[in-house]
Amino acid sequence: MNQWSLQLQQKLELAKSLYRDFRLYDFGSYALNRLTPKQGYRVQNNIPYGLKARHRLDLYRTSAPRQQRPLIVFVHGGAWMHGDKKDYGFIGEAFAKEGFDVAVINYHLAPEYIFPASIDDLSLALNYLTQSQHKLQIEVENVVLMGHSAGAFNVMSALYHPTPYQLQVKENIRAIVGLAGPYHFDYKGDPICADAFDQSVPYQQVMPYYFVEHNQVKHYLFTADKDNIVGYSNSEDLDRRLKASGNHSQLIQIPRVGHITMIGSVSSLFSRFFKTKAEIMRVLDEISPR
Repeated sequence: MNQWSLQLQQKLELAKSLYRDFRLYDFGSYALNRLTPKQGYRVQNNIPYGLKARHRLDLYRTSAPRQQRPLIVFVHGGAWMHGDKKDYGFIGEAFAKEGFDVAVINYHLAPEYIFPASIDDLSLALNYLTQSQHKLQIEVENVVLMGHSAGAFNVMSALYHPTPYQLQVKENIRAIVGLAGPYHFDYKGDPICADAFDQSVPYQQVMPYYFVEHNQVKHYLFTADKDNIVGYSNSEDLDRRLKASGNHSQLIQIPRVGHITMIGSVSSLFSRFFKTKAEIMRVLDEISPR
């Protein structure tokens, strides 16, 4: 077997392994959501933020006394080809019970919709939340963008994009929390996500790493110490680039979690066994108005 064939076989085996992992995650998130407590918060499901079928978000409203906590906008992962907001009720519950309102959004998926469709959707959702804040009874003076995996890429790309977005809430974005995000990699021929990008466009014209600009947003780049999907260099490179531009950035490594288990460890069912949620709460407390 020549070197090229060996590399191809290795990529195919990795893709099959990840497909199995995502299927297991679907089952796990279903179980998590079934077991997630339903008290201490309210949910408004399937709020339309645009005209298309996937232009929907779920809004988790805290029942705790309001303390001017930021609005969290969460974007799921899944290699831009997989995932649904309904699988992340445990995320809404985890932070709504801590006093935050949480918007969990859907976006259009590859291969039918490729980059930058998912970022376009996020931009649309953010503008909708801003325009509808009184109707929805939310506050957008302080916003935290949070995403896992592909979702972390999406929230970072909302600010750092080849064609900057007109975000009405841009000046109110206090922080970005990226969980295991792919911010600087070559997707050409990638067995996991090649179909999510135009293969004729070089990654240097897409990755948020190349479009960093100076601002006052605080960046928290979480990595999983057992991540076998997204390389640590993605966060390390972006951290270096952000700091070189005079931006705040902090690398936070979470022990004993992998790429997919990192997000599951946020669930209130498991958060006491892992550092993920505690570290996110530390970040949120750090940027919350006093």
